[in-house]
Amino acid sequence: MITSTLLATFATTPLQWSPTVGIIMILCNVIAIAFGKSTISYPQSEPALPSSKFFGGFGLPTLLATTSFGHLLGVGVILGLHNLGRL
Repeated sequence: MITSTLLATFATTPLQWSPTVGIIMILCNVIAIAFGKSTISYPQSEPALPSSKFFGGFGLPTLLATTSFGHLLGVGVILGLHNLGRL
């Protein structure tokens, strides 16, 4: 009974991938990387990436952290825009 009540409270999101969704996710990742570049104290932490100049001087932990944050931000933006009917 509790499970059916909980399932009834969640909205379904039949959102499919489109180029607009991809662009929003890319922009959110770029924003997260820019935010991380300006706020992370030690972005060059080990292990280093193969070409640090290509990745903005980030180490592997910093790159994983900023892109993970970017994906969380992107999911929130995409679902929010979908619930508002803009996407």
